[in-house]
Amino acid sequence: MASGNYTVSSCTTQDVESGERAEFWGVHVTSHQGRMGYRYSRTDDFRAGMIWQRTDTYQLVQWWAETVKYIRTPNHARRHPDEDYRLVLPVTGELVLRQNGQEVRLEPRTGCLLTFATPFEVLQADSTRAFIMTIPAPAVNGPLNRSSPFTMGLDLGTGLGRVVGAMMTGLHAERDTFSSAQFDAVSDRMVELLCMLAAGDDRPTPPGHLAEVEAVVRRYAREHAADPHLSGAAMAQALGWSLRQVQLALQRAGTTPRDLIREERLCLVRDRLRAPAYRHMSITALAYASGFSSSSALSKAFRQRFGMCPRETRHLGPPPADEPPRK
Repeated sequence: MASGNYTVSSCTTQDVESGERAEFWGVHVTSHQGRMGYRYSRTDDFRAGMIWQRTDTYQLVQWWAETVKYIRTPNHARRHPDEDYRLVLPVTGELVLRQNGQEVRLEPRTGCLLTFATPFEVLQADSTRAFIMTIPAPAVNGPLNRSSPFTMGLDLGTGLGRVVGAMMTGLHAERDTFSSAQFDAVSDRMVELLCMLAAGDDRPTPPGHLAEVEAVVRRYAREHAADPHLSGAAMAQALGWSLRQVQLALQRAGTTPRDLIREERLCLVRDRLRAPAYRHMSITALAYASGFSSSSALSKAFRQRFGMCPRETRHLGPPPADEPPRK
């Protein structure tokens, strides 16, 4: 099934002859997870299967298999680089992960954030069923303010972790009902909570810290208002905070990331309309150069905010010399 760029499909080794099943499995795992090696307890009549759902941003796979070891070697990591993370969570059975000199034993309700940027081994016990979700590296590195690879055991059986695990299970259970936008939206929220869990950020944020976050976010929004890709998530990633922290800080101040960005863009346009240096630019050009998607979107928002259209503001000329600057 496909919806836009959202795809749901499945395969099982039962689809091919018994002598071809191990090779069949390796080909399909490689196509979905990247280059690695495989060691099977037996290659004749190897039994395994997977169901995957994916968009251009995220991929969620539930798989089951007999005993097998997955090996990503230094050569794989060097020749086939992959910076994205995988959230791994067994549903039944057990997985043993070895990476960076650490060993993590994963059982149901215990997950792990795995990077493909460095070598690893994953041993899957017989009849284990598990989830593996591919998460873009910036979605983790930004909120956690780090870019070095790491692995960790995560409690997905209680509290915030249980919510993350339930969201992953729900994504799989409702796989045939999602659109691309819906799948990505749920995945975004799940990854945000995952980062909070990984950072221990499920405690209330001190008010003093929120004030600091607000001040820095406002400054960043003003300095980057012209960027058409600016968003709350982008600001959080660039500043090394979680999106939740940014949202809470701005909520405390009575606004949201979206409203703050719109306000800064409108003020930027107003300043440019009244500046002689921008007199040569048309309203449409100013709209695009200030982060708006069109001149009509700018005009509508500008009139709502300032009570006049951009062209009328331009006719006012430069601001008085004693007009205080924006803070």
